[in-house]
Amino acid sequence: MKPAPFDYTAATSVEMATASLAEAGDDAKIIAGGQSLVPLLNFRLLRPSILVDINSIESLSFITETATNIRVGALTRHYQLETSPVIARHLPVLSCAMTHVAHLAIRNRGTIGGSLAHGDPAAELPMMALLLDAELHIASVSSARTIAARDFFLGALTVDLGGGEIVTEIVLPKLPARTGWGFAEVARRHGDFALAAVAATLTVVADAIVEARIALTGVGRTPLRVAEAESLLVGQAPTPYLSGQTVEAVRAAMEPDSDLHASADYRRHLAGVLTSRALAAAWRRAKESAA
Repeated sequence: MKPAPFDYTAATSVEMATASLAEAGDDAKIIAGGQSLVPLLNFRLLRPSILVDINSIESLSFITETATNIRVGALTRHYQLETSPVIARHLPVLSCAMTHVAHLAIRNRGTIGGSLAHGDPAAELPMMALLLDAELHIASVSSARTIAARDFFLGALTVDLGGGEIVTEIVLPKLPARTGWGFAEVARRHGDFALAAVAATLTVVADAIVEARIALTGVGRTPLRVAEAESLLVGQAPTPYLSGQTVEAVRAAMEPDSDLHASADYRRHLAGVLTSRALAAAWRRAKESAA
């Protein structure tokens, strides 16, 4: 199929892009990588009156670091995250997660801002934004605001982003010292969306966990952080009993759907297995970093 007719404008600045969005109201859509938008257009699931192309806004493509944070421009491509030495040094779990995103051709075009704004409940990047306590910077024609990733994802393909707003930047705090990480995912085929995926970090001091983070995707209508499971781990060293308690807390926190790819029960079981693997890898890396 082909998309319905639409007008097109190529913005050269954030101000030009937000002005175009404001003028068109809810009838406009931003196009950057187009990896999610174009299929929706071709199936006529979306019929915007105008596409605002932001690919020429060079100021939105960057990866920089400060003493405490990594700043990523919304036009940064998935492959740039995957191969960035800065990301590999400070957020290696994110580098790993990006290798699971679709295929190389899509990672070369898909953008960070586009993936987060699309809010697919089985995508890796929204999960990573939750895991890493990311903050999103958002601009409109009249104002700018920031929002924590934990407040941004509202439902399947639904995020806290108005029709005249654009994601401009994502800020990711660096992981603490002596932090290990783990990532585990199962998909039906390489490059498919995850049936379930789990990412975890553990910060360890004197053989005890002082901070734990566990995030999942593919098991609900939004990515998920499991605070109950995280709290079980703090102050502890892993044991088989503690691992079992943590897995049960993770399974209890999710509400997966059944679909043609997997049943809810299978996704719940799978998420528990992947949680065990991710936590074991995170503990091993944390211990290695402290050695």
